[in-house]
Formats: sequence, C-alpha cells, structure tokens
Amino acid sequence: MDRLDAMHVMLTAVECGSLSQASRKLGQPLATVSRKVSELERRLKADLLVRSPKGLELTPAGRTYVAAAKAILDQLREAERAAAGEYAEPRGDLVVTAPVMFGRLHMLPVIVAFLRTFPEVSVALMLTDRVTHFVDDQVDVALRIAHLPSSSLIATRLGTVRRVTCASPAYLASRPPPTTPEDLANHEVVSSEADSSPTVWRYWRDGTELAAPLAARLSVNTTDAAFQAALEGAGVIRANSYQVVDHVRRGELRILLEDFEPSPRPVHLIYARQGRLPLKLRAFIDFAVPRLRERVAAAEIKP
Repeated sequence: MDRLDAMHVMLTAVECGSLSQASRKLGQPLATVSRKVSELERRLKADLLVRSPKGLELTPAGRTYVAAAKAILDQLREAERAAAGEYAEPRGDLVVTAPVMFGRLHMLPVIVAFLRTFPEVSVALMLTDRVTHFVDDQVDVALRIAHLPSSSLIATRLGTVRRVTCASPAYLASRPPPTTPEDLANHEVVSSEADSSPTVWRYWRDGTELAAPLAARLSVNTTDAAFQAALEGAGVIRANSYQVVDHVRRGELRILLEDFEPSPRPVHLIYARQGRLPLKLRAFIDFAVPRLRERVAAAEIKP
C-alpha cells in the first residue's frame, strides 16, 4: 500500500463528505477509493470512518489520524517546493482567475507585465463569471467583485465597483428618463445572462431594498452584446461601473437612478492561507496589488 496515496485519498474523502464525491474529485473508480480506505483501516487496525445518513463521520482514531496525515502531506508539499526552487526565486506555474470583462480589461495587462518581470513564472488566466473554487479548480489567486463571506482565505482589498443603470442619449431622447426604479416598467430593457435575476433589478430606497420587476424585450448572452445594444439605442442596461466608464466619459451612455443604487461592491484579490507562501505567489501578489488598485481607481465613475 502506498501510504502517502492512502493519506491523500482519506483526506479527500473527509473533505468531500462521501466516498463517491471523493471518487469523482480524484478521478478514480469508487471501488478503488473504497478499497484504499479499507486497506488503510486494516493496516492501522482501527476504524477511521463511520458511514451515516449524513455522510462520512470520523471516529476518534480517525480525527487523530487525519490531523497527523494533513501535517505530513503539508510538510511534503513544502519540501517539494523547496527542492523545486520555489523559495529561492520566483518560478513555476500560477493559476489566476477573474471575471471575464475585468480580466480582459485589467487583469490581463497586469499579468503580461508580470511575466516580463519574472521570466521563470508561467500564468494560466481563467476568465469566468462563475465563482471558482480554489481546490476543485486548482486556483492560486482569484479576483472577486463581491462582499466576501467569512473564510480562511486571505483577501487584499483593491477598491470598489458601482452597479449602475444607464442608457444612450439617443434612447433617452425618445422618452423621459426613469426617475424611480418603478419607472423601468415603462422602458425598454436589455438584459444579459450576467444579470443575477434578468426579470428583477434590485435597488435601495431609504435603506430598504426595492425590487423593480421588468420585462426585457431584448436578452443577450454576453455583457459586450448588452453594451452594444444600449449604444445603439435599444434600451436601458445595468452594468458594473468599470464596464461602461469609457462610454460614460465619452457621453455615449448616461447613468440613471443614481439615488437608488446599491452600495458599491468591494474588489478583492484573494488566495489560500499557507504556512509559507511560494515565492511565485508572493511575487505576483506584491506586483499585482498596487497596479490593480491604480486601475480600479482609474475606472471609478464618481457619483
């Protein structure tokens, strides 16, 4: 039996909460995962896991073993990083994720400059508007535009982003602009799949959340398409401020309903807490944070 492999399988099963989920995560047949756990228990002559309707539960012996196994595997990873030179100079691979449009406009230029400065580091940039998971997606650094829940992740604040409503002057010339969220019911609306709820836009009035129902005559599946439709006078759109800042400054779009906007959302760069950060990750954080802060500040639309 490969003891390190058995430790890894055991920890994965505990983290996933079931052998079947651990099987999918590890890419191994369920029978193989179950056999490795059983062999480990036989070797130790102790039950480590109890199968219950709620999932897997650790026995007292299992809790002791898992804590020790995690410490051993963490030490092994540290030794491998040291041997690979990750603590001597920045080198190796990084996986970075960011929302699609923010990543294209702001993260990508920073990464290109970083690669010029650190030639021994390679970066895989994953642009997606879904929330990625550090373990499942093997992410090293993520940019998040949201209020973050409590977690063990380390978050460095970069600034804030407004959620704005806007339309083109050509569209607004055809009818009075909305002065309250309720007025949207009388306007053409363009929605996109990026909207968390394409049939309701949420605003705030006197500290109370207000839901504004709407019926979009045009729905598109990308944010860029929604902006283009708005520029051509198709109707009212909702977007993050950094996405429309250039159009607003050029007078191609006008911001509406500013008094009802939700509070600005924070922008963070986050990464997993580790005992000793690989130099490649520390170098990226130190390089990216001040540059991203400058870019976020430059993209602000002042009320």
